[in-house]
Amino acid sequence: MLEMRPDCERCGVDLPADAGGAFICSFECTFCAECADDMDERCPNCGGELLDRPARVGDALRRHPASTERKHKG
Repeated sequence: MLEMRPDCERCGVDLPADAGGAFICSFECTFCAECADDMDERCPNCGGELLDRPARVGDALRRHPASTERKHKG
């Protein structure tokens, strides 16, 4: 199950689990659309492809809440 990290690792912008606009690699490194675009949709950590993260909504989000651990290093 995806961790659904709450922020962009590069710029720190909030990325709600129930909204689009987040991009992840196979290790779940998480970036906003603007940062992913700036990085040519390649993860700077592993070199993997960044893809749209699916949203988690409704009952699924209530039963399996998103992570609250922020990854942005500032």
